[in-house]
Amino acid sequence: MSTIEIINRAVEGMRSLPINCALAAISGGVDSTTAAVLARKALGDRLRAVFIDTGFMRLNEPTHVKELLKGILPIEVVDAHEQFYGAVLGLSNAEEKRIRFREVFYTVLSGIAKKYGCDWLVQGTIAPDWIETKGGIKTQHNVLEQIGIDTSTKYGFKLIEPLRELYKDQVREVARALGVPSEIINRQPFPGPGLSIRAVGELTLEKLDIVRRSTEIVERRLGDMGLSQWFAAAWEYSTMPSDELSRNVVNLGDLHVNLFKVRATGVKGDSRSYGHVALVKGRLTKWDDAYELHRYLTIGDVTHVIYGLTEGDSGKYFVSIRAVLTEDFMTADVPRLDRNTLVNVAREIMSDNRIAAVGFDVTPKPPATIEYE
Repeated sequence: MSTIEIINRAVEGMRSLPINCALAAISGGVDSTTAAVLARKALGDRLRAVFIDTGFMRLNEPTHVKELLKGILPIEVVDAHEQFYGAVLGLSNAEEKRIRFREVFYTVLSGIAKKYGCDWLVQGTIAPDWIETKGGIKTQHNVLEQIGIDTSTKYGFKLIEPLRELYKDQVREVARALGVPSEIINRQPFPGPGLSIRAVGELTLEKLDIVRRSTEIVERRLGDMGLSQWFAAAWEYSTMPSDELSRNVVNLGDLHVNLFKVRATGVKGDSRSYGHVALVKGRLTKWDDAYELHRYLTIGDVTHVIYGLTEGDSGKYFVSIRAVLTEDFMTADVPRLDRNTLVNVAREIMSDNRIAAVGFDVTPKPPATIEYE
């Protein structure tokens, strides 16, 4: 089916529904924006678009998104960070964070929909979202009906998901045809739960601040390299040595392997795994071998492998730089970035004295997921 056929089919489908008012939840990413622009094409002023400020956004995210979209889609910013902080701060388990976030997110949207008399919700769910959720890899917050949640009964609205059968590359083609700004089309994906799932392990305000500041540095420094996704994650710098794993990489240099106490998600077979993160420290014989480390270390329950770039004398947190190349986000490769470039990024991150060390995640998907939670 051509891009124009996809658009016409989606628009005709929405026009055939008995819609008096529909609410569109915008994140600023290409999926939710494209879904909302499609809905506006079909519904006109019967569509209201909102951006929910969860408190888990990047620096200045709400203002930036509103400015980007002002020419094609008027949006209202709703500050709901207190509700999200009250529900999610203090949680440690990745799935619990995602599920709790989902509950608050749709409860907030339900209140807004009732305020405006909207009984339909437009959202940018795409195929990988429900495939990964139904497959048990990780719960995407915007997957509801596909896992048996009756949104009419629970939240008071029916769902419109015009992109649910499309993959990311197809969504971008639709967005181009609709005239969505190129900055939105090329904007890297940002998870619905935001930085809450990049503050790995127990979610605290301090860790959230570390991730937000580190993310700004990584996005700025790696933003012109043609990457599909690039970001920072953080967790407590607490490790234990693994002699067994260290023996596996003895031929690659003067290396030793530690395991972090926190765990992160991965993909083993077609299922979700939740296992250790390995940290490789020391000198590689050659830099290219960094990109082979996962072959030797993602055994047992190890889901992510990180090569240490720099370490200080103090600090509480470890920051991981994550970068991938992908077409459909179902699989992803690690780009072969220059070591000096990464070290320079790491040194800028280390200017925050709360950070003890920085590394670069060298694990493709699979066996890792792109995100850590």
